Amino acid sequence: SGKWPSYYEDSLPPVVEIGPGSPTGVVSAEGAKFPTRYQDAIFALDWTFGTIYAVHLQPDGAGYTGVAEHFVYSTPLPVTDAVIVNGDLIFTVGGRGTQSAMFRVSYVGHEPTDTPKSVDKLAAAAREKRQSLEQYHAHQDDAAVAAAWPELNNEDRFIRYAARVALESQPVDSWSSKVYKEPDPRSRIVATIALARSGTSSHRKSAIKGLLALPAESLQESDQLKLLRAYALTFLRLGRPTELEREAIVAQIDPLLPSKSGDVNTELIRVLTYLQAPSVIAKAMQLIREAKEPELPDWGELATRNANYGGTVLQMLNNHPPTREIGYAFILRNMRSGWTLGERRSYFEFLNRAAKASGGASYTGYLQRLRDEALGNCSNEERAALENVTGENFNPTPDFAVSAPKGPGQMWTLEKAIEAARAKPNFENGRSLYFSVKCGNCHRLRGLGGNIGPDLTSVPNKFDSRYVVQAIVEPSKDISDQYGSSVVLLEDGRILTGLTVNDGENITVYPMNPDERPITVPRAEVDAIRNSKVSQMPMELLNSLNAQEIADLVGYVMAGGDAGKIRK
Repeated sequence: SGKWPSYYEDSLPPVVEIGPGSPTGVVSAEGAKFPTRYQDAIFALDWTFGTIYAVHLQPDGAGYTGVAEHFVYSTPLPVTDAVIVNGDLIFTVGGRGTQSAMFRVSYVGHEPTDTPKSVDKLAAAAREKRQSLEQYHAHQDDAAVAAAWPELNNEDRFIRYAARVALESQPVDSWSSKVYKEPDPRSRIVATIALARSGTSSHRKSAIKGLLALPAESLQESDQLKLLRAYALTFLRLGRPTELEREAIVAQIDPLLPSKSGDVNTELIRVLTYLQAPSVIAKAMQLIREAKEPELPDWGELATRNANYGGTVLQMLNNHPPTREIGYAFILRNMRSGWTLGERRSYFEFLNRAAKASGGASYTGYLQRLRDEALGNCSNEERAALENVTGENFNPTPDFAVSAPKGPGQMWTLEKAIEAARAKPNFENGRSLYFSVKCGNCHRLRGLGGNIGPDLTSVPNKFDSRYVVQAIVEPSKDISDQYGSSVVLLEDGRILTGLTVNDGENITVYPMNPDERPITVPRAEVDAIRNSKVSQMPMELLNSLNAQEIADLVGYVMAGGDAGKIRK
């Protein structure tokens, strides 16, 4: 799920999609005494499926696309490396206990073996244009902005990419004021992506202002994808939007969902979920319910070249997962509010159906972690109501004794607390401390505790103990966008501070003191909502604990609340 889609504007597409395999070597065909059509090829070696591909390149504007020919293959043929020697292709095989060997591929025949001489003049001119922009990469030059700016809307993706990177390589103050004033929509979007990657939080307001002024509905599909990527990068790198900005962005892009394009739908769901737009749930769930049959890759014959690894590939092709819809569900797991019970039920029923598909060795664990995080964003009432779907025996109230810390405590510094956490933990004591120091008031762990803050069950899958200790000792150092506190200004002059949940009609504020009751006010009575730089989580939480108790508490969290996973 961390891989970038090839359509991201701040990336470049692959030359050719090989499919499954284990790459072990690449060599140019230059110098090979092979027929002319192979002279410009690149030989690519795949150990797993015993295949040497001849990748034939074709100019594509300022870049290239490729066609992969299965040049040499056998079962088994665990190829490890290759080189051109005296006009022949020499390659080796071996590894993982297999017999090593060396082979020679020679050409015997009457086809011409002359070096290809034809040149695509248009492609050569496009590459020259790209290279003229690449001279400014990682190099400041007074001429760079003037040279790069007109190419930000170039139809050629490689030239456009080179222009943006050239822009990013220049001092941001030399071009940032031009971004939101740029009249051409594509140029403005690409320039905003450059600004998001190179600018600071001071540029956030103008970046969003420029994007909001664009006619999103009339943009081409490719430019809608660029717009959504520009928004995502702006939020990630320059900062979260204000409440007014959030509402304006939702109003701009929400009508685009659903789109005829699955890629646009994916990015709309991604951005709207980040903005916690209530409408995204019903629309995304409708797309999940109306899932189409996935387009299967042509990997069947390839998979037969390795009975071990290929068997998994064939199982997947015969029982393919709903990959697009799993992507939607993966993003939706972060929606905390706005669900109906029926939509929650449909969501987990979909995950149950998806689990029956075949998806490789990590597929089951992936779905399990997705399910756990989605459950962590359910309310206690929802989890109890969904037990017949999730199979979870949900009861968030501890059924064991909770004892106060023994201490003596001290003012724990980060390094001292990290050192204390290295001791062997006691699971039962850590579980008791989790509730006695009030972690459980806000955070649920393995079904136990509150649901104001993030569910901590999946913490061991993401972080190490040092990160967890730092998050406790310095809670305001790295505040999650989803769980950051806000300052809510009401029309009657009152100021509320805490975690806010917006369900469209009302705003609920969970105060920073976990013992205080949440306050719900109509959205119409809210004058402004501003992000707080202070974490909802109280400081000095560890200061009542002794060293062993810190080890017990951190050990309980790092075990995910599972006694069988406590560090020995």
